[in-house]
Amino acid sequence: MWVCVSGPEESAAAETRDPGQAVRPEAGPPAAADGAGEGGAPAADDTAVTAAQDTADTGPAPAGPGTQGPGAARGRRRRTAWSFARELVILVVVALLLAVAIKTYLVQAFFIPSGSMEKTLEINDRVLVNKIVYHIRGIHRGDIVVFNGDGSWDPGQVPASPNVVQQYVDGFASMFGFGRPGIIYVKRVIGLPGDHVACCDSRGRVTVNGVPLNEQSYLYPGDAPSEQPFKIVVPAGRLWVMGDNRLVSDDSRDHQGDPGDGTIPESAVIGRAFVIIWPPSRWR
Repeated sequence: MWVCVSGPEESAAAETRDPGQAVRPEAGPPAAADGAGEGGAPAADDTAVTAAQDTADTGPAPAGPGTQGPGAARGRRRRTAWSFARELVILVVVALLLAVAIKTYLVQAFFIPSGSMEKTLEINDRVLVNKIVYHIRGIHRGDIVVFNGDGSWDPGQVPASPNVVQQYVDGFASMFGFGRPGIIYVKRVIGLPGDHVACCDSRGRVTVNGVPLNEQSYLYPGDAPSEQPFKIVVPAGRLWVMGDNRLVSDDSRDHQGDPGDGTIPESAVIGRAFVIIWPPSRWR
């Protein structure tokens, strides 16, 4: 802060004489007019007063922002800590909401607990399931799907296709262990709606619409396509699914007495397993 101090104004008294009057001699030297000494110089008392005024005017300036006391510094630290805490909370909340959205609508990780899909999927594998793919295209034969068994292989109601808001609420609840997600299975799609699926032909192969399937690329080594005969026309809106390890897989063949004659509803499909992410040696 700049302080401008103006110096005292000096005025010399002017004597006005009436030309018609004689000048009377003074008993002593003429007095200085208005406190001015001879030649208009300020009196000693006036100089002292002026110096005191200068000292007062040029005294210490008020403390600026850089010279605040410890109380102000503590206040700044408190404001900084509160700002950091608020931003951290906002960041955590946004990250949580995004994680729920990704898990609900896009991709979710699943753990493989059994050997029914060996050697394609082994026990303790972690897989990522694409949840959006079947909103873009239909289910294909050969897809490995993850689905909810409620209402088909297990008691309960067949899962419906909720709206996006209800899906998000359910996804949020499941992330914290609320709700009942149902029993989740992973199998390979063999028959689509309307397909005639049967086993076995003269060479022991599964056929779809009379065409034998070549399953050697994914069947567990040494397994036959099926040791249990079956024949079914897959109902509309349903799928016939089987495990790759046919000798130990609990699949559509074993649920022919359940609703849908062993088939599962398309609405129960959660998504398509498309990559193994754990362990690293199994990444593919």
